[in-house]
Amino acid sequence: MRKNLINMAEEGNLPDHDQKLKEENDFLKMKLMLERGAFFGEQNVELPAGIENQFLNNVMTFEKQFEERKTIKLFDKINRPQHFKSVADVPEEEINEAYNSLLDYLHRYSIDFSVCSPNISTRELYRFITEELFEHETDDMDLPGWITGFIYDEFHPDPIYDNTTAAEDCINEILRKEPMEWTPHFRDENLQLNEHSRITIEEFKNVVKRFKMAYNNIEINFVKTTDCSVCEEKSWVNGDYKISVTSANDRYALTGGWKIVFEKNEDFGYWYINSVQVDGINF
Repeated sequence: MRKNLINMAEEGNLPDHDQKLKEENDFLKMKLMLERGAFFGEQNVELPAGIENQFLNNVMTFEKQFEERKTIKLFDKINRPQHFKSVADVPEEEINEAYNSLLDYLHRYSIDFSVCSPNISTRELYRFITEELFEHETDDMDLPGWITGFIYDEFHPDPIYDNTTAAEDCINEILRKEPMEWTPHFRDENLQLNEHSRITIEEFKNVVKRFKMAYNNIEINFVKTTDCSVCEEKSWVNGDYKISVTSANDRYALTGGWKIVFEKNEDFGYWYINSVQVDGINF
């Protein structure tokens, strides 16, 4: 999987009021509307004709190349380099330099590579690029400013990192005073929050809302993870928290442990929260 970023217009020293360019821009807009269903709303600030023309032509080129959907092996796209050693032949003291050199080479061809999990070694990243990513088929796009990006985690997810991060996000959403809105890691139904079971995500948020409304202010002192376990289709993340709450003129601390259970959705390969236990709070 990849992420694609394109700068459709770049600033340049172009004329602002060239009549021919404006007429061409109107023609390109009409063509995009009729052929591609494009919509051009009113602009608060009018773009210089030259920049708008470059933008519209880039859109036309993108639409044409996207429609053709040509693909190419990444190794071919970067001109089949032969100077990168096999990972087994790179000494440990040289692996960082070899990896950085590999990234620099990819950048020359507008290829961006990144990783989210801190648990992945540099040697594994080097191995992945030279053994797997080089063989990966990607769209053969050639546009000004176009960058093709790859993320290691999308090929090899790290459930411990992903679930630990999601769990901390979840606990912070529950404990902070602001409304609970960020819930992409949850299932839609059959959830559990302490003694509340078999509830929907909307019911879950309402239970949390009632807890928050009981206090004038809630301040999170800390939320931390103590451990994470993954066993086939289930994952458990445990941690501790401490918050300071204000009710009327009273201020006191609530503290305890928390536990979140994830279940893996085989269809999407994604882990969803289905149970949350927060000790020390009566929801």
